[in-house]
Parts: sequence; structure tokens; C-alpha cells
Amino acid sequence: MAPAADRDGYWGPPTSTLEWCEENYAVSHYIAEFWNTVSNLIFILPPIYGAIQTYKDGLEKRYLAAYLCLTAVGLGSWCFHMTLKYEMQLLDELPMIYSCCVFVYCLYECFKYKNTVNYALLFLLITYSVVVSIVYLDLKEPVFHQIMYGTLVSIIVLRSVYIVLWVYPWLRGLGYTSLTVFLMGFFLWNVDNIFCGKLRALREKMPPVVGAVTQFHAWWHILTGLGSYLHILLSLYTRTLFLKHRPKVKFVFGIWPVLLVEPPKNL
Repeated sequence: MAPAADRDGYWGPPTSTLEWCEENYAVSHYIAEFWNTVSNLIFILPPIYGAIQTYKDGLEKRYLAAYLCLTAVGLGSWCFHMTLKYEMQLLDELPMIYSCCVFVYCLYECFKYKNTVNYALLFLLITYSVVVSIVYLDLKEPVFHQIMYGTLVSIIVLRSVYIVLWVYPWLRGLGYTSLTVFLMGFFLWNVDNIFCGKLRALREKMPPVVGAVTQFHAWWHILTGLGSYLHILLSLYTRTLFLKHRPKVKFVFGIWPVLLVEPPKNL
């Protein structure tokens, strides 16, 4: 997707099936796409905190897995954009599928009794992950991956809308914020792809720091990272309400939302 005007760097020529609009090695000799790399911190650090808090609260391990899967996506994407190597691309894209499958399981099991396992849904999601992985490794076609990922996201959105419309309507703010932020990221992802040439020409006329604001694939990371994190909060909030816990959203430093869960009053 990226035009010429890239530089040589530490990791050598790209071998990935995709390149994005950010100029290669423009900021650092050791990082192919600097802004697309560091923007993955939002996928890495907040979910680690969420996983620690989930463990401390003694909540179900599936939510620990959800947070850690989001972190895995961030680490894989970091490696991909840092190197632009095909192997690292797989480390980014396949965990996107696996993490969404975990999200689907968590969301569709919100209203089940504790310590139950839906083996049929587990089998279906594992089969989906395996089949998508095998086909994608054979085809090496990014559009196939994007369709399979989009299918999972659509399933998650439909279930989330059902919950906030008919089950817990007071969670609409959290649910709609998650969806809106994610869609904003998707919009900027498309702008970055479609208008790459114009964006690069525009950045040539700007100071580097100002031009960084036009790195819309990095904004895709930031916004989808936030949207995915908020989705886990929504799923976990829904689950703990059903189990009659007392969840509360609080803001670290008055900015970043975290979920604190107190046990039922009768315990």
C-alpha cells in the first residue's frame, strides 16, 4: 500500500504481504514504522493492568485470558510494524482472530451460572481459529484475514447491542462508546489506505512532529485498542452484574477507565 520514498533500515527489505502508509525507517534506523509501532502500547500496558486487577478480584480466568490476548495482539503488532517481516505479520494478524474468539466466548457466556463451560461454543471457536489459520497460511491473502476478522467483530457488536438495549440499558454509554471509538479507528484505517499518496505529500510539507498526527494507521491502533479494552470492560461489567457482584468503573489519574469489582454484599 505504501508508495516509494522509504529508507533502508536495520531489519532489511520488507517481506510482509502488507505495507502501510508510514514512511519506512523515517524516525529510527531500528524501527521500520515508528509511529505504527509505538502506538501499540495502548494494546499492551492497559490490558496488563486489567489482567492484574482481574486476578486480584478473583474473577473468571476467561477474562484474564481476554486481557492477555489483547496484550498479545499489541506485542505481535509491535513486532510486525517494527520489522515488516512476514513472520511478524502473522504474529500480529492471527492473534487478532484468536482474541476475538475469546471475546465472543466471554460475551455469549455472560448469563450462565459460574463454573460452567460451553463445550459446543468452545469447539466452534477453536475450529474457526484453526481453519482460518490454515487457510490464511496457504492463501497469504490479507483480504481473507480482514473478512474473517470482520465477521467476528460483527458477531461481538450484535451481542453487545442486544445487551445494552434489552438487558442492561444503563450500560449503553459504555457499549456505544466502545463501538464508536472502534468505528472511528476503522474509518481512519480506510483513509490511511485510500489517500496514502496525498498524506505522504502532505507530511513532506510539515514539521515531523506535526506530520505524525497524520499517521492514521497509528490512530487505528490507538482507537481500536481503546475500543477493544472498553469492550472487555463491558463484557466483564455484564458478567459481574449477572453474578450479583458490585462492579464500578473508576478512572486512573482521572483519565483511564478501570473496573473494580466488589463481591456480593451477603458474602
